[in-house]
Amino acid sequence: MKCLIVGYGRMGREGAKILIQRNHEVVARIDSYDKEADSATIRDEDLKDSDMALEFSLKEAVLKNAELYASHGLAAVVGTTGWEDDREKVKELVSRGKSAYLWGSNFSIGAHLFFNLANRATSLVDTIPEYDILAYEIHHNKKKDSPSGTALALGKGILEHSTRKSKIVTDKLDRAPDPEEVHIASLRGGSVPGTHTILLDSFADTIEIKHTARNRGGFALGSVMAAEWLLGKTGFFQVDDFIKDIIPY
Repeated sequence: MKCLIVGYGRMGREGAKILIQRNHEVVARIDSYDKEADSATIRDEDLKDSDMALEFSLKEAVLKNAELYASHGLAAVVGTTGWEDDREKVKELVSRGKSAYLWGSNFSIGAHLFFNLANRATSLVDTIPEYDILAYEIHHNKKKDSPSGTALALGKGILEHSTRKSKIVTDKLDRAPDPEEVHIASLRGGSVPGTHTILLDSFADTIEIKHTARNRGGFALGSVMAAEWLLGKTGFFQVDDFIKDIIPY
């Protein structure tokens, strides 16, 4: 697979390493700010020479980049977040260009195993009202968003697998949570790796399920595996479509 790296920050660098480890070719590394990149902008020859784009860029660039991919029929795996308002426009571009596009906020295989376990645990205690469900996440002091996309995905899974919970609350609570609310708290500081925990708690005991990301390698590996899965397909996909093929519920 010949891959174009769009966004050569920390995730782009990890992605390039994994591609080479898995015997793929990096055609070019695109980044407006990094001096080690091959180009500041996506060039026509890069699009023609590539089978796949692996993108970890800024949210403002996603729509414009999607237009370029679609115009060349180039498949793309995109890990950029925050571009929800442009989602339908990108879907239309992919459909018109008969290309393939896969988006996800978290490509870590370990994180998706964690989601799977959390969803199953939620289903197991759904009919046992003595157990409440809550969650929290901790990240280093360089992380800009709160709560994390992973925490929101965790909360979404809880709602989908519980008949007792119907609302996620991520703000500070100056009151008792309502029974239908799942409170997901966030903490930032130090160099803490991304850590997400779900708790099933009763008056008698607590059950914890935790995922700790030690580095970005797991996210990069998952994104490359997603690219391998996407190659040869057409349409707009989310990371869950890929995950369902490798992690059965």
